[in-house]
Amino acid sequence: MAHLATRFRYGTDRAVSGVSALTGAVSGAASIWIFCLMLLICADIAGRTLFNTPVQGVAEIVANSIVAIVFLQAAHTLMSGRMTRTDLLLGWLEEERPFAASVLRLVFHAAGLVVFALIAQGTWPKLVDAWVEKEFFGAQGVFTAPVWPIKACLFFGSLLTCLAFFTQMLRDLKEMLNVGRVSPLRIRHSVLTQPRGWPVLVGFAVILILAYAVFIADFDRITIGIAAIGFMLLFILSGAHIAVVLMVLSFVGIWLIRDNPTVAVRSLALAADGAINRYLFGVVPLFVLMGLVVDAADIGRDAYRIAAWMLQRIKGGLGMATVAANAVFASITGISIASAAVFSRVAVPQMVANGYTNRFALGVVAGSSVLGMLIPPSLLLIIYGVLAEQSVGALFLAAIVPGALLAFVFGLGIYLMARFRPQMVMQSDRATVIEGETWGSAARKLVPIGALVVIVLGGIYSGIFTPTEAGAAGAAAAIIVALLKGSLSWSRFWRVLVDTGLVSVSILLLIVAASMYSRMLTLSTIPQEMTSMFASLGLGLMGFMMVYLVLVVIMGMILDSTSIMLILLPLALPIVTELGGNLIWFGIVTVIAVEIGLLTPPFGLTVYVVKATISDRNTTLGDIFAGTFPFVVMMTLVTLILTFIPALSLMFE
Repeated sequence: MAHLATRFRYGTDRAVSGVSALTGAVSGAASIWIFCLMLLICADIAGRTLFNTPVQGVAEIVANSIVAIVFLQAAHTLMSGRMTRTDLLLGWLEEERPFAASVLRLVFHAAGLVVFALIAQGTWPKLVDAWVEKEFFGAQGVFTAPVWPIKACLFFGSLLTCLAFFTQMLRDLKEMLNVGRVSPLRIRHSVLTQPRGWPVLVGFAVILILAYAVFIADFDRITIGIAAIGFMLLFILSGAHIAVVLMVLSFVGIWLIRDNPTVAVRSLALAADGAINRYLFGVVPLFVLMGLVVDAADIGRDAYRIAAWMLQRIKGGLGMATVAANAVFASITGISIASAAVFSRVAVPQMVANGYTNRFALGVVAGSSVLGMLIPPSLLLIIYGVLAEQSVGALFLAAIVPGALLAFVFGLGIYLMARFRPQMVMQSDRATVIEGETWGSAARKLVPIGALVVIVLGGIYSGIFTPTEAGAAGAAAAIIVALLKGSLSWSRFWRVLVDTGLVSVSILLLIVAASMYSRMLTLSTIPQEMTSMFASLGLGLMGFMMVYLVLVVIMGMILDSTSIMLILLPLALPIVTELGGNLIWFGIVTVIAVEIGLLTPPFGLTVYVVKATISDRNTTLGDIFAGTFPFVVMMTLVTLILTFIPALSLMFE
């Protein structure tokens, strides 16, 4: 048995290594595809603007390409550990009860294998039909392209993801074998220990038994929908991949509601093929690419140095400089996590070196980074626009005043803390000195920053660019800036492309899963029933908003921003519409409320990003959470102001 176990471990390591290499190669090709889409869109912009000759079929090519790219990169996203899940329970189990963690991961990975196998099963007939019928997308006489290559990418990508899940299951089995076998240093023989974590496994088994009981029972559609939502939250908290949980439980829910597994398989295949097959979704990888290139070009560092040099003589000036630089960085990238990573490296050492407390420095970086998801262009606002079927341009306009208000409140709060509670901000009275800057050097550094802001926001607000075109033009401009500054080597550019794919796929897979989830909710009639219930309670719009905001903040403590929106919005949007709320205003309030969750324990994604980025390992998560608390209070205040004064979000409507 020992010999067989050793061979299994060796074979598993080789399998994981081989599959990682295969998925990495496929993912790399898909990342190059994203770059080619950027070039294609830029060529269309240039042809249309300079020669009045647009490139035909760009929208159709981008829309179909996004589907292919997502499924080609899904496997490597899993192998790289970038597929979204929460570590609330599983993270603790991995540290304290590794055997139980391995068993749970084995079950979760098996569920993922089943889901992508079902997607492949539902896609195969469509692939065959597209080949036999010679289906095409585009318009005859203008532009046409065959559909079957896109279907083939979807089918092959699903099978490759099944293979990735299978290798993860092998690794889970290997780790289960390793749990009871510990080899201490300087001891030649092995020490056997008993696996721990049985109470957790028994509890999880009870949940699975309850789920099976619901499956075989004859419940009405509302009960089925409620049960699906309940089990979804339980499995997400347990550490399963969020996209997999949404798809599995939505699949089972549709099966039970329609009493037909074939309908559920078709719905899953339709969600995989159609949920993100839109030109607008090209904005996700393009804005992610732009954000990562801007980081590589050290534009965030330049923005911070200029702001710090200008504000250093004011009390709390470097904290306000961090807010100002974050606001500028946000107006280019629209990704708060990128802001947190950049300014953790740039601003924290500078503030600590100039006498600021470590806790305050970390808190202001984590707190002000949330501006990235509110100040346009915001990735969360784009996702909200898609889910709520609202104009992304209108959402960007609506976010101008709230974004400026939040940045102003942050700056004012920092000044008041520095003036009336200096011990919270400063650990010494030394004067802040930022040298090496002049008005001329500041102007030179501001030119590329201003150019990117004008291209992205100016292009969108003027109507010259769609959000997708702005993403492509901004990414291209950022690459040019990085090349001119000499900060983008070939190896670093390749890393940027690969990371662009992994980050984008983790978001877009959630949107695919949310499409399936929305179908299940619609069939269950839960949104309609909830709308009727809140209307009959007589709480009114503001009463509902208070309940909603509390729920969003609580969920933000354990889930990421995108997942919260994808889970709650299908339930909340019909209620807001029925109660007479404006969906543009509701989107702005939702994004700020969701971002509060990025700063609150225990999940606090932004806090974890800051912790992972800083070099000081003596700083604890508790220190960072304590530092962000004043910013949570300020964000809560701004959220309430915007909730009760909708006109602030609708000033440019």
